[in-house]
Amino acid sequence: MVLSNLPGIGERLMKRLDDHFGGRHELLKTLESGDISRIAEVEGISVKRALTLAREYNGAKTSFLATPEAEKLHAQLIGSLQRFASNGASSSRMQMLMPLHQLNIRRERCQRMLEFANESPDAFAHLRTLFKDLSYTRRPTQRYERVIVSQQEIPEWESYVRILTPSAQETWKDYTVFKSVTWVGRHGPDDIPPGWLVLPEVGRSDVMVPEFTLDWFTNNRKALKVLLDLMQWKNERNGKIHSTLETIFAETDGLEQLSTVFAMMGDSGDVEAMETIRDGLWSVAKQMEEDLNKRISSGMETASLDLTGSDMLEALADAATFQRKLASATEDVIADILEQGRNELSEYLESSGLQAPFDLYSSTWPVKFNRSVLDSINDELERRINDGRNDHLLRLATKLADLKPLCETAIQRLVEHDMWYSIASWALHHKAQLPELVHHGIWFEEGRHLFIEGDVQPVNYGLGLAAPKGDRQPIALLTGANSGGKTTLLELVAHVTILAHMGLPVPAKHAFVGQIEALHVLAKSSGTQSAGALETTLVDLAQVVSNNQPKLILADELEAITEPGAGARIIAGMLRAAQQQSESSMVLVTHLAPAILDAYGSDDLRIDGIEAKGLDEHLELMVDRTPKRNCLARSTPELIVRRLVERSSGDAKNVFSDILSLF
Repeated sequence: MVLSNLPGIGERLMKRLDDHFGGRHELLKTLESGDISRIAEVEGISVKRALTLAREYNGAKTSFLATPEAEKLHAQLIGSLQRFASNGASSSRMQMLMPLHQLNIRRERCQRMLEFANESPDAFAHLRTLFKDLSYTRRPTQRYERVIVSQQEIPEWESYVRILTPSAQETWKDYTVFKSVTWVGRHGPDDIPPGWLVLPEVGRSDVMVPEFTLDWFTNNRKALKVLLDLMQWKNERNGKIHSTLETIFAETDGLEQLSTVFAMMGDSGDVEAMETIRDGLWSVAKQMEEDLNKRISSGMETASLDLTGSDMLEALADAATFQRKLASATEDVIADILEQGRNELSEYLESSGLQAPFDLYSSTWPVKFNRSVLDSINDELERRINDGRNDHLLRLATKLADLKPLCETAIQRLVEHDMWYSIASWALHHKAQLPELVHHGIWFEEGRHLFIEGDVQPVNYGLGLAAPKGDRQPIALLTGANSGGKTTLLELVAHVTILAHMGLPVPAKHAFVGQIEALHVLAKSSGTQSAGALETTLVDLAQVVSNNQPKLILADELEAITEPGAGARIIAGMLRAAQQQSESSMVLVTHLAPAILDAYGSDDLRIDGIEAKGLDEHLELMVDRTPKRNCLARSTPELIVRRLVERSSGDAKNVFSDILSLF
């Protein structure tokens, strides 16, 4: 699909979309996934427009829902499905379910998931605990301090970092004013400054901003954990695995290193150890000086110096000689303790790879560490920490960057699996079944309206070639009691038709649905129309009933558009036109059936009736919701008046009694 071919996608909007998503690839991936909220983040695009764009990009045929009322019923059905979604991503993805789009693929996916639910109920139930944490992946949105210095253009990173091009006179040293730099190409520093990365000119662009990659994994940690939990469950499973679960497990193929790399994000290894050593170096050195002096003092308590009389005379004559003898007597004690100190400092530095140098001490008594030597050790630690941090960051970012596209694809596919999981849960709750698709008409057994609370009386109904013998007329007038369920039945027919054409189960024990190209649902008019509005309505109706497009028309009391006498004649004319279209079916709810029959001029028009049997002990209507064939059902005003007679008193009761006598 070429985006510029979609309605309303001009050059300016296309640029805003590309800029927001950081490139065409990310934009197309988001449209395909049905991530409506992310599309709606773009300036000037509402949620409704985002939904339309995603549907059009994915090839949905919006012409099937031919009237606003048909669109409304479709939206209600989507809402019903969304209430069973495991998470927001699956709920958003369900909005892509449009009629006539990927019909056979959807039926297969639905059938497999329902079989999985019935054949492996425990595994099916466990999936919800995993899928509840799924979500669409989100890219980091902040800008980073890092600067990319390159002779090449790198547009994919422009919204995240500054990208600078060095002049011929500049060297890498001119960029040391920046804290974090990615130098791309030749003539970079050999001794890499802190916070710098040096990459070859032909290297990978996806590791140029390692902070971005790490943030992506951090931001999407919850969804990524679903992958880890799924892999763990896969490893723990014993015995035969259902084919649907095998397919779901297979989405994690290639991600075996994810757990190890994920752990690396919180463990920088030697870098942390060296930072600990650096931070404690001076305090450790000070403590060691004190400890070494105490040990020397303690060791000297057992040392002795034997002097003869001649030795004392010699010392009086030559003090230096005495000093040498004194030093000789203490040398072994001090040397041993100082060597212990060097070993202890080397042990402290061991994990950094450094050792205490021989010129560690500036004074042997009292013991003092050479400050310049400690400065050198500190500088070397700083250098190694910086090298280690850069190496760790680049190594980790490289590993994560390798896994990132695999993770994105796996999560997107799991959202798709979860959508079908949620639809199967919806179907099980409503005892819905996949219908059989046939050439013409509709028939369902024990159909149940989805939006009526409490116990729903199941209904059998249909027309056209899909119906049983005797009910195969393509057009039917539906008559009967007020509040008897005529409009409800009309909506149920629409529900079954829409769901079947989306490739989904329908709320019935069994159903046959003829494939059509358009559904026209005409809601009950709010009242008599003006001359201009009536003319427009009639033109629209004429176009609908007279074209040869395979369609189903569901109309509720069309006669309300004008006065009853004229309404009956208009409807009769429309029915004559509809009869000429062999690929069309029509159900018309009406209170004017006798007048329509008279105007129609033939007795072969099918009339179905929903009859009220009377009032129960609570004065509530008793109605058989399944229409009777070839039955002009009486309306209920008489029963309503009878109920009013029973419930009223005084003058009102007399009035209603008089009215009742007129029936």
